[in-house]
Amino acid sequence: MATNFGLGLWRLVDPKISLASMASLFLGACAAAASGPLQWGWLGLTVLGVFCIEVAKNASGEIFDFDSGADPGVTPEQLTPFSGGKRVLVEALLTRGQTIGIAAVTYILGIAIGIIIVVYREPLVLWLGIIGVGAAYFYNGAPLRLAYRGLGELTVAFCYGPLICSGMYLVQQGTVTPQVVTLSLPLGLLIGAFLWINEFPDVHADQKANKKTLVVRMGPRQASRVFAIILSTAGILLAELPFLGFPPSVLIAGIAVPPAFLAARRLWVDYEHPQRLVPAQVNTLLAFVLFAVGGGVGLLIAN
Repeated sequence: MATNFGLGLWRLVDPKISLASMASLFLGACAAAASGPLQWGWLGLTVLGVFCIEVAKNASGEIFDFDSGADPGVTPEQLTPFSGGKRVLVEALLTRGQTIGIAAVTYILGIAIGIIIVVYREPLVLWLGIIGVGAAYFYNGAPLRLAYRGLGELTVAFCYGPLICSGMYLVQQGTVTPQVVTLSLPLGLLIGAFLWINEFPDVHADQKANKKTLVVRMGPRQASRVFAIILSTAGILLAELPFLGFPPSVLIAGIAVPPAFLAARRLWVDYEHPQRLVPAQVNTLLAFVLFAVGGGVGLLIAN
């Protein structure tokens, strides 16, 4: 039996990581509210469905990363609050059976909620749901094992940017516009950057487990430079939004720039020192949250 089921479940819920999906849902909801009235019941159901898939992804990922040796290979010196996995199996907070059970239940709940939305609200959500659930499971799971093939970062940027943001908009408005996809691109890059920086402390364990993340493939030094490019690209896309038909108030999302800059500067210097990267990890998380909040509020006050 698990030594602490409650703590293990809390680790799988992991609110600080779930902020990624919540940020995208918030931005999509704000974009929808700027276009018409919100359907609050469907909004709540959408949030619940995405939350269930998020927990399911974390649980199934724990099993795959434990079996591959990626999580057990992270030493205490390399561990940070944002990397090294949820460690529910490594620390025996949950048994293998309990972790599988949590994954199964939350996948089933998330899929069931998606089916309700498809049948009673918006049929086109089916295709986004299939992509989202597939990406959640195959991020670590066989046979695709996206994170192990250097495709995890792109998958995260796509899913937590355009997919979730557009999905929320679709449920509310019955369509997906080029504008909402464009708005979600900088957010996807910022969330992808959060995964990117969280891979640095795990790089040696991932190498041993043959988990070929892009940080492993490039090496920490080159990857730290690419991280700065990712953040800069997000900033450039943000600056272009008013020229693409968005109200100038969307530039409130620029409040994400200072923490993004601080994160890039810290990683540029300390890419080989996991414990020194924690402030940069926090600032990267702060950057994507502030972008979503600032951009969403900017759309609402312009309406």
